[in-house]
Amino acid sequence: MMDWKGQRVIVIGAARQGIALARYLLHHGAHVVLTDRRPEADLQAAQASLAHLPVEWVLGGHPLGLLDGTDLICLSGGVPLTIPLVVEARRRGIPLTNDSQIFLQSAPCRVIGVTGSAGKTTTTTLVGRICTHASSESVASSGHSRVWVGGNIGNPLLSDVDGMRPGDLAIVELSSFQLELMTCSPQVAAVLNVTPNHLDRHGTMTAYIAAKANVLKFQSQGDLAVLGYDDPVARDLRGQVQGNVIFFGLDRLPGGISGTFLSGDDVILRDGTREHRVLSRKDVSL
Repeated sequence: MMDWKGQRVIVIGAARQGIALARYLLHHGAHVVLTDRRPEADLQAAQASLAHLPVEWVLGGHPLGLLDGTDLICLSGGVPLTIPLVVEARRRGIPLTNDSQIFLQSAPCRVIGVTGSAGKTTTTTLVGRICTHASSESVASSGHSRVWVGGNIGNPLLSDVDGMRPGDLAIVELSSFQLELMTCSPQVAAVLNVTPNHLDRHGTMTAYIAAKANVLKFQSQGDLAVLGYDDPVARDLRGQVQGNVIFFGLDRLPGGISGTFLSGDDVILRDGTREHRVLSRKDVSL
């Protein structure tokens, strides 16, 4: 975990991610400047939420003078990398990060990260409920004591990371906006599908795919990737997997490939050469 004491950090964007970033950094001893292009009149609720903390506010724009003496820039998800303040920060060699990256670097527990062009909120929610049910049934068998769910789905998990323990489990939804800056990956990373989306932000499909692939890029050999087999882009990310990989799809997976698929009305899990019935499709009410 990074020592934030005495670090001058610029947080760009005063929405929920920026507020969570500012609060976390301030609690850990950083000097935080929170800047937003909106005027003060539009940010009274945000300012009130941090009124008890020594945050410095710069509103109505992002003057380049903010970069003087700055150690780190933290971007909220909606902030593009092309704004002048970020371009100049890169030119000066000031590192960039965001709330998801700091969360992954700080989390003391195992993290499941979910991304995709569609379905990631539903999947993150469902995985969270499955894990919560397993935890409530038996802490010993599930291997964790508390399940945390958040990220792009709603609550930035950086707000909760100080309360997490090594035996917990965190499930986080990750968007391409967050992933494009990432230099670390969760221990379990799922890429559901990758179809053209947010190209106004990323510019090209190649850049968009590269952002999504960051969820896998920094895993270790002991980590796990979960890829959608029916989506050609997600399937082809197999070549970037650092550790183990399993797939999921509607049709029976080719021989030698581990993962889940439908066989008649049954969901089947193939683990190596063995196949196990997980549940009936009729049990899934989605």
